[in-house]
Amino acid sequence: MMSRQWLLILALSFAGHALASDTLRCGSQLVSLGDRSSEVLQKCGEPVSRDVLGYKRSANRREEFQVEEWTYGPSNGMYQYLRFEGNRLRQINSKRGN
Repeated sequence: MMSRQWLLILALSFAGHALASDTLRCGSQLVSLGDRSSEVLQKCGEPVSRDVLGYKRSANRREEFQVEEWTYGPSNGMYQYLRFEGNRLRQINSKRGN
């Protein structure tokens, strides 16, 4: 019985960690995966840089859409890298600056 409780606590702690990587705090605002680039721009302001990484083909519709990476920071030594695919936020990564 006791080991089941520990397993549940452990599983919940990993679930909370996974959710945290799906959001980014910009001041008092939060941006999340799936947000439009215009929403992110409104909440976080202009990024330090915007890089077009290329184009990606949609599996369903046979269309291409732009893949872009925005960089924010440094904030407390951390850079935030936001990847957009077709104007939707798909990935948030953090990396400590050198």
